[in-house]
Amino acid sequence: MTAESVDVVVIGMGPGGEDVATRVARGGLAVVGVEGRLVGGECPYYACVPTKMMVRAAGVLAEARRVEGLAGSATAQADWRPVAARIREEATDDWDDRAAVDRFEKAGGRFVRGWGRISAPGEVTVATESGERVFRARRGIVLNPGTEPAVPPLDGLAGTPFWTNREAVPATEVPESLIVLGGGPVGAEFAQIFARFGARVTVVVPRRLVPQDEPEAGQLLAKVFTEEGIEVRGGVRGTAVRYDGREFALTLDNGEVLRAERLLVAAGRRTELAGLGIGAVGLDESARSIPVDNRLRAAEGVWALGDVTGRGAFTHVSMYQARIVAQDILGSGDEVARYHAVPRVTFTDPEVGAVGMTEEQARAAGLTVRVGITEVPASTRGWIHKAGNAGFIKLVEDADRGVLVGACSAGPQGGEVLSALSVAVHAQVPTATLREMILAYPTFHRAIESALDALASV
Repeated sequence: MTAESVDVVVIGMGPGGEDVATRVARGGLAVVGVEGRLVGGECPYYACVPTKMMVRAAGVLAEARRVEGLAGSATAQADWRPVAARIREEATDDWDDRAAVDRFEKAGGRFVRGWGRISAPGEVTVATESGERVFRARRGIVLNPGTEPAVPPLDGLAGTPFWTNREAVPATEVPESLIVLGGGPVGAEFAQIFARFGARVTVVVPRRLVPQDEPEAGQLLAKVFTEEGIEVRGGVRGTAVRYDGREFALTLDNGEVLRAERLLVAAGRRTELAGLGIGAVGLDESARSIPVDNRLRAAEGVWALGDVTGRGAFTHVSMYQARIVAQDILGSGDEVARYHAVPRVTFTDPEVGAVGMTEEQARAAGLTVRVGITEVPASTRGWIHKAGNAGFIKLVEDADRGVLVGACSAGPQGGEVLSALSVAVHAQVPTATLREMILAYPTFHRAIESALDALASV
């Protein structure tokens, strides 16, 4: 088979892969982008974009239900049809990536639909519907394979019509009842979305909700969820699943059996590295992630970015890494990757935003930790907001250096308030300097000042 010679081959055209391929193509190199599913990856079709449309719709319903006591009275009748239509027509083009492919090709890239693997150093073989194609990459290979929903090996689960995010997003109807297995961002967001549209929801979590964030965030969401009628079963695990054609039965490790029309598995993400052929360049195919240096180099002539690097399964991390990879390939910059201030937001109500280290992580790193926390309802804006004002701001300081190493902003617009804290953590702004800032009154941001005061009093 004759190999086609190009400059760069990008395997996986998720957000980061598409971005780096586009940047390198615009830089004048011959680039081939390879994708077996949809260009753009999980984010625009099954994650970030459509789920936030769901969040927005569910939030409007919640606000309507808060009118009483603030502005009179109102009634709201939940209807999933406009939500499903908007996702299909506006967000995903009915799960068609033609516009994304055209965008990439107009930038000068070549697109190949198929599954790529490294077949030798500097060589990529792509399995397409019409057979295999081989490409020789003169400058390099970029790996952006993304991840799949992780499915736990529960007895009886395989072969049942359970949901992951990929089935939940295209849903055209809200189930009468739903069990959510997992309480991370995916599980927590879907639980609240479907509950607000009328489903009877139970969330099963082995530890707590949003376990990667501060424990106060999990406690806050558990309280809010309970008030909204969502049952949170913490400290238990599923052991077996049965499906009788009408409903699921999930057996817990305490012997209890939960039943619901639908079961949503939100148990994390996984990547099958062996299928990428990375053993051909000396990388461990049995590993959970690909180790890279601060320019995202994984091996000679090979870069990796996105979820597979283990630096956070976030679109913004992948895009950040893509810029650095493109600069390295083009020789146009000297930026290196730093991850001390990676932000993340769970788009529940209240939103949970976090950046940098948690208190637990900071202590485990051996830092001298000082913590300041304030409740959003105690702030003027929180008091004004009234209904739906639950939240807090927590600051984690390295007391020896006098800088923030982490922060959590939970509450109305918690992800937006996080921006100021992200700048502080990223730039390592001294907390003494932060205390000298003038924060606009009355804003949710203003509560940062109270958290700084609490920090100073420790």
